[in-house]
Amino acid sequence: MKISVVTAVLNSANTLGNTLQSVLEQTYDDVECLVVDGGSSDGTVDVIREYEQKFGGRLRWISESDSGLYDAMNKGIEMSTGDVVGFINSDDYYHRKDILSIIAHELETHKEVGAVYGDLKYISKYDKRIIVRHYSSSHFSNWKFRFGIMPAHPTFFTYRHFYDDWGYFKANYQISGDFELLMRFMYTYKMKTRYLPIDFLRMRAGGLTTASFHNTLIVNKEIHRACKENNIRTFYPLIYSKYLFKVFQWSPQGFLHKLFNKL
Repeated sequence: MKISVVTAVLNSANTLGNTLQSVLEQTYDDVECLVVDGGSSDGTVDVIREYEQKFGGRLRWISESDSGLYDAMNKGIEMSTGDVVGFINSDDYYHRKDILSIIAHELETHKEVGAVYGDLKYISKYDKRIIVRHYSSSHFSNWKFRFGIMPAHPTFFTYRHFYDDWGYFKANYQISGDFELLMRFMYTYKMKTRYLPIDFLRMRAGGLTTASFHNTLIVNKEIHRACKENNIRTFYPLIYSKYLFKVFQWSPQGFLHKLFNKL
């Protein structure tokens, strides 16, 4: 089983090396790394070229303008030659070396399963030793989509052919295209999935979703749109209520860091 790991990147020279190193160090051998750069100007391409040599032919990349994050992710899927596709952001990293081996084993063992997913931990972007939030997918059920709740997308690994069968990311979404795709696969098309009770990776806090109040409004507007497109009844108060659940994901230290803008 060949696994394709896709990273969409734009001006992340400071963190991309950490991401690629974590893929390189995986104990699972049949892995290809695909990097889709949106035309960075900060040295990101130099980092990619450096790691291209280290991967010995298992890293392929492009650098060109795109129409946004989900357009870039779709390019990565199109480039992929693996049986299974997963995504890792350019400021995230696998904190354990056996995670892709575990994923491959689960999919090979459970032939009826179309995808696996698990948990992740957010860390402070200033100090990766500080765990600020635990994003657990353990209690997820499809009915929670109507609240705007989904499994952690960077932990979602599924077979390549499902993208051809059911469609890629909708590139006209700005922030919540991953939510729409998981809803489409898991709710609309009834994909059988398997939750793994382990942390797949570490994600630096302060990403696009929570970058500003304006982005929060976009996220929830797009969640509402995604539910409508997939015939799930919801309304805005229900969607915003998800933040009540998220409070319990934060560690006390993480909450203090967030309060004083030190994430």
